[in-house]
Amino acid sequence: MAPRIFPFVKLMTKFGIAGGAVYLTYSQGLLEGNVKGSEVLSKAKSAIPPAVEEWTKYFGWELPSAPKIDFSPTEMWNSGVHMSVSALSVAPTRVCEYTHQGWQYLQNLAK
Repeated sequence: MAPRIFPFVKLMTKFGIAGGAVYLTYSQGLLEGNVKGSEVLSKAKSAIPPAVEEWTKYFGWELPSAPKIDFSPTEMWNSGVHMSVSALSVAPTRVCEYTHQGWQYLQNLAK
């Protein structure tokens, strides 16, 4: 009986963590928009370091210092979206070109 319960408990734990993450992002307003996401990010930047410091003192761990982030996540998000849309816009042309090149290659092999 125990071998059957362990995978079920493991799966339910994963579902619980994933559900909690979705609930937390929704309740904090991260799905509402760019400005709200920036506000939550600034709150997290101010709240997480003291909490980590408190837990490391409690458990007696020594962690390395956190790296400094020198870029804006909103700028990186926008550039990623721009690159994705750009790639999607040229995709039909590239597929046609690659198909033509492949067809030419096969014709040359058949000669």
